Amino acid sequence: QPFAEWCNLQPKDAAKMPESAWKLLFYTLSWSYGIYLLFFTDYPFFYDPPSVFYDWKKGMDVPTDIAIAYLMQCSFYGHSIYATAYMDTWRKDSVVMLLHHVVTLTLIAFSYAFRYHNVGILVLFLHDVNDVQLEFTKLNVYFKHRGGVYHRLNDVISNIGCLTFSVSWFWFRLYWFPLKVLYATCYSSLQSVPNIPFYFFFNALLLVLTLMNVYWFLYIVLFVAKVLMGQVQEVNDVREYDVEDSKKTTTAKK
Repeated sequence: QPFAEWCNLQPKDAAKMPESAWKLLFYTLSWSYGIYLLFFTDYPFFYDPPSVFYDWKKGMDVPTDIAIAYLMQCSFYGHSIYATAYMDTWRKDSVVMLLHHVVTLTLIAFSYAFRYHNVGILVLFLHDVNDVQLEFTKLNVYFKHRGGVYHRLNDVISNIGCLTFSVSWFWFRLYWFPLKVLYATCYSSLQSVPNIPFYFFFNALLLVLTLMNVYWFLYIVLFVAKVLMGQVQEVNDVREYDVEDSKKTTTAKK
C-alpha cells in the first residue's frame, strides 16, 4: 500500500494493487517450483500422465519435494478463503471464487491424505501459469495511470498480457487439463489400480473445477467480444465491480 501511494496510483487502483502484487509473488514462486518438479527431475507426469498412478499403494511415502509443494499450496488456499471473504476487493464472481478455493483446498488435502499427490502436482502446474499472467496484467492496468499521467508502456503490456492470458487459459485449463489430468484420473487410474479408492469423489471435484474454468472462460470471451465490437476501449478486469460501487454496496449493507 505505501508503494502504491508512492507511485501516485489512482485511489481505486491503489486499493487493489497490493492484492495483485501478493498473488503475483506467490504464483510465480509456486509455478516455478512446479516447472522444476515436472521438467528438471525424474517425474514423468507431464509427458506421461498415466504414470501418476504407476506403483500406487495405500499409505505410500510422499517425496519431500512434492510434500513441500503441497504444504505451500495448502497454506495459500487456506488463507485465500479468509482473504476472499474479508480482505480482497469484492467482485462479481467472488462467490464462485470462494467455492473454487474450498474445492481446491479439499482436493489438495484429500489427495495428499490418499496419496494422489502425483496428480495434484500436475493439476497445480496447469492452473498456476494463468494466475501469474492474470496478476501481472492487472498490475500493468493499475500502473498505466499514475501521478495524473498516462503511461503507454504499461498499457501496451496489459494488452499483450490480456491476449496471452486468453490463449493460455484455453490451452492449459480447457485443453491440457482434460487431456492430461481427467484422462489419467477417469480412465488410466482404473487400468493401473482396479477399484481405486474414492474414484467418484475425486473425479467429481475435478469436474467441478473444470466447470468453473469454463465459467471464467466465458468472462474472457465476453471481454474479447466487447473489444472486437468496440464497446471496450482499454483493458480492464471485467470480473470487478467498480470500487466506489463496491464501497456503496458495503455501506448500504451495514
